[in-house]
Amino acid sequence: MPNPIPDESVQPALLEIASEAENLEKASAGRETASQAPVRLRQPQRRQYEMVTQCRDDLIGANHPARIVVKVVERLDLTAFYQPIKAREGEAGRDFTDPRLLVELWLYACIRGIGAARELKRRCDESLPFQWLCGGVSVNHRLLSEFRTAHGEALDQLFIQVVAALVEQGVVKVSRISQDGVRVRVGVGASSFRREERLRQLLAEAVQHVEELKRQVEEPAYGVRAKAKRAAAEQSRAKRSCSV
Repeated sequence: MPNPIPDESVQPALLEIASEAENLEKASAGRETASQAPVRLRQPQRRQYEMVTQCRDDLIGANHPARIVVKVVERLDLTAFYQPIKAREGEAGRDFTDPRLLVELWLYACIRGIGAARELKRRCDESLPFQWLCGGVSVNHRLLSEFRTAHGEALDQLFIQVVAALVEQGVVKVSRISQDGVRVRVGVGASSFRREERLRQLLAEAVQHVEELKRQVEEPAYGVRAKAKRAAAEQSRAKRSCSV
């Protein structure tokens, strides 16, 4: 018996072709849905753990002034700084922070115009060159201040000689805070000076520079006043530049 021919009126259509009006309506609905959907953002995930492989030696460039400071201090005889240390091999007690590191930190701070122990501590926490110098060794402002005070005269003479020599050779630029709070550079620009005169001038500027920084250690309020003077000087320069 032959199969009956299916009725097209009740048979489901395999493919329905929508009208142009229906297509426009669907497209409009899609745009409205997209405009109401949440935006996609790249947001910081500050609490997410991640494995970071990094060598501390990559924190600064190959010719960074901090490396020059380390090379200079490596050649210095610091025997006198080690003699008072009571922490010895085979005896109980905590390890003492290497005086060579503390000299490097204070010398680089001297070059950068930093004389306050608290400010130096802050730089060790936040500044890559100081972090590189620390090499993972933690320091606090009390340790830094006590070392600077205990070896004040020896460090003063050391910094004066080293700063003058480095500036004379042109390997570093030293930031100095003058009495009016303006940051200037230690250095002699006149090429006509003889070397002896240039060194004498550099030594004089280095002495003044070290004395000003030393006051930040001995007088905590001095650093605050100097900072206020610098801020006032910067505002004054900004006003003058705007009026020109």
